[in-house]
Amino acid sequence: MDNTSLIVVILASTLRMATPLIFAGLGGVFSERSGVVNIGLEGMMVMGAFFAVFGSYATGSPVVGILFAAIAGGLLALIHGFLSIHLRADQIISGTAINLFATAFASFLIFKIFKKGGQTDIVTGLSYNIPGAIKSIPVVGPFIAGLNWFVILALIFVFVSEFVLFKTALGLRIRAVGEHPKAADTLGISVYKIRYLCVILSGMLAGIGGAALSLGMTPVYKEGMVSGRGFIALAAMIFGNWKPKGTMWACLLFAFGNALEINAQSLVLNIPTEIYSMIPYVLTMLALAGFVGKTTAPLADGQPYEKG
Repeated sequence: MDNTSLIVVILASTLRMATPLIFAGLGGVFSERSGVVNIGLEGMMVMGAFFAVFGSYATGSPVVGILFAAIAGGLLALIHGFLSIHLRADQIISGTAINLFATAFASFLIFKIFKKGGQTDIVTGLSYNIPGAIKSIPVVGPFIAGLNWFVILALIFVFVSEFVLFKTALGLRIRAVGEHPKAADTLGISVYKIRYLCVILSGMLAGIGGAALSLGMTPVYKEGMVSGRGFIALAAMIFGNWKPKGTMWACLLFAFGNALEINAQSLVLNIPTEIYSMIPYVLTMLALAGFVGKTTAPLADGQPYEKG
C-alpha cells in the first residue's frame, strides 16, 4: 500500500472510530449543559449496541434497530434522570450503577434470546452503497467509500447541536438551567423539565452511538465491545469544553489512536501492537491531565436542584 492510500485509509478509519464517541460525547454535552453529570453513557452505549442488533435481528431492518437503540438508551437515561433529578441521588453513583446493570443485562439477554454466551448472531447491518463513479475518483473516492452513514449522521448532529445550544431559545434555557437553575426558575423556566429532556436526549444519542459501533461496523454485539468508549466520550466532552464542535475534534483525536492500531501492520514502524492499543487511553489521560484545569464546566453541573 502506497503512502497516499495508507493516509486515506487511516483518515477514513479515524472518522469511523470517532463516530460512536461523537454521538455519546454530544449526549454528555446536553446532559451536563443542563446540570446533570451522566457517566452512565458507557452503559447506555452498551444498551444501544445490543438493542440495535436485536432490533435488526427481530425485524430484518437495521433502521428499526437504530430506533430500538435510541429507545433503549433513552429509557436507561430516564432512570438516571429520575434518580438524579427527582430523588436527588448522587449522580456519580447512579451512573456507575447504570453501567454495571447495562453490561450484566446485555449478557443476560444474549443468553436468553440467542441461546449462547459472549455474542449475538450476525444480523443485517446498515448498508452503505456508493456509486462506482464516486469510488473511481482518485483519493476522494476511496476516502468516501471508507465511511458509513453513521459518520455522516454524526457530523450533521454536531452542527445541529451547536446551533441548538448557542443559537436558539431552547439552547439558552438549557445553558441557563446548567449555570444558574434558581435564576432560570424565577424566570419561569422549568428546571426539571429541561434537565429530564437533556438527560433522556443524552441517553438516546449514546444509544445511537452504540448502534454505530455494532450495526455501523460489524453487525453483531459482543460482550466488551464498547470497551470504555463511554468514558472516552466523557473525556472528549471535557477536553472539548462542553461544546459540540470541541467534543467532535477531541473524539477525532482519540479515534486517531484506534485508527493507528487497526492499520499498525501497514505502518513501517516496528512497534508492538500493544503500544498502539494503549494510544487512545494514553491520549485520554494526557488530555485530561493537561487541559482539565483550563476548561470551564457549567456552574451547576452535578448539583441537584430543589425547587423553592
